[in-house]
Parts: sequence; C-alpha cells; structure tokens
Amino acid sequence: MNVALVRFAAQRLASAALFVLIVAASAFTLTVVAPGDATTDLRASGASPAVIARERARLGLDLPITERFGTWIGGIARGDLGESSMYGLPVRALVFARAASTARLAAVALVLATLIGLPLGIISGAMPRHWVARLTAPVSLALVSCPPIVGALGLLLLGASTGWLSIESGAMVIPALALALPLAASLERLQSQAVREAVAAPDLMAAAARGIPPVRLIWVHAARQSLRPVLGVYGVVIGSLFGGSFAVEVITAWPGLGRLTFDALRGRDVFLVAGCALAGAVCLTAGNVIADLARVLVDPRARESQS
Repeated sequence: MNVALVRFAAQRLASAALFVLIVAASAFTLTVVAPGDATTDLRASGASPAVIARERARLGLDLPITERFGTWIGGIARGDLGESSMYGLPVRALVFARAASTARLAAVALVLATLIGLPLGIISGAMPRHWVARLTAPVSLALVSCPPIVGALGLLLLGASTGWLSIESGAMVIPALALALPLAASLERLQSQAVREAVAAPDLMAAAARGIPPVRLIWVHAARQSLRPVLGVYGVVIGSLFGGSFAVEVITAWPGLGRLTFDALRGRDVFLVAGCALAGAVCLTAGNVIADLARVLVDPRARESQS
C-alpha cells in the first residue's frame, strides 16, 4: 500500500473530524445562548410557572451551559446524541433517518449533474462550433446564475401548472432537478475550459499528428487529462450541494436533514439542532474527503500540492 497515500488520507480524516466537532459544538452553543428555549411555547400558552419549571428540569434546561455542554460531548463519545424535546425520541435515530434521505437526494443530484455537465463540457470545449455547444452556452450561463431555491420554486410552478412533475411531499424529481441543474451548468463550464486547455496541450497535439482518431483523442485522452481540475472542485461542489439542499428541502417538503433542522430551530430543540449540524458536517466532510482522494488517485501530483 502507498504510504504517502495513507498519510494523506489520515490527514484529511483528522481535519474532517475536527471540523465536524467544531460545527456541532458551535450549533449547540448558539442554540443554547439564543433567546427562548423548548419551553417558550408553554409560556406563550399560559402554563403555570410550576409546570414550566418541571419541564425545564426534565429537559435539563435549568443546568449551567457548561454542564450541559460537557454532558453532550460525553454522550457523543458514547454514540448518544441526547433526546429530542420535540419528539421525545433519541436524536441519533431521528438524525440518521433524515441524513440518509438527504444523502440519497444529494447523491442523485450529483450523479445527474455529472452525467449532464461533463459530456456537455467536453463537447463545448472540444467542438465550440457544434450546435450542441451553441445551445449549451446560454442555458448554462442562465442556470449558473439561478440559485437552487429559485429553481425549486420554478419547477414547483411548472409541476403545478402542467402536471409534468410531481409536487407531492416526498417526490424526488423536483428537489433533485433543482439541485442538479445549477451544478451541471457549473461542471459544464469548468469541464469546457479544462478540455480546451487539454486539446491545446503539446502531448495531445502530437497525438493528433500521429493519426489518433479525433473521437478517441477527445473522449479518452482529453477527457482524462481534464479530470484533475474538475475533481479539484468536487469538494466545493458537494459543499454547495448540501448548502442548497437544506433550503430546497424546506421548499419542496422533502423529508431530509434540512427540513428536520428547520423544525428543530423553530422548536428550539438544542440536542436536535446540534445533532443535525453534526450529521450535516459529517456528510459534507465525507464528500470532501472522497473528492480529495479521487483527485490524488487520478493525479498523484495533487497530493504534494495539498499536503
């Protein structure tokens, strides 16, 4: 096994673990110090001080923040993320189910974006006068400028008006397309630029002079050579994917981590907010680590540039 690759992976995993802990701890702290808590609705409903005090004691809200934080950190070490004050269920079970739903949506959107964006980028980069390239350029520019939440609203309007797309809660088509189309446009533009540079490289020009067929030159040699810059931004792509996913989930009622986080914030559920932040950070860092490893496997020189 390559020792340098193992060391590189270990460094990335250690950085990822630290990032996850910082994000979750920050979410926990900010939720605790924010005005109100899980008993705010009880106060608004006119509950007696004794009932409110009992509920605060049951939820541990009467303890100092340092003690609550220490208990929460100790629970993480045991795999216990606490109990949700909203649902009365273990946070770990709630977060795991919703995180799996978000990861499924993100994976589908990423696959769609890759299957659409990379081939179109190869065509527009290698054959800029092709009709596909001419059609792709303005559409790509428009989609890059369109935030996923705006795309989700437009697709919901299209689905409601025509019935072509399901607008029911839990339907994947609209949220997946809302996330995938802007990413596909970004990947297309990046791939197009990378392919243009690869085609103009001396080694590919020499290969063309040796008589290698244009199809093989473009779809094999140029495509493979242009992968390095594309894989280099996949971590950023995954980050934007999860960032946009949370807003899209709320708009389209997708039962994922974003929707659960929104409900937890609205209900001031400290442990659930922290658990959602923890799961979101894990998904984000996992995507970044996988993208980094894929990049160094394709081009080992990237290992030195990122060390």
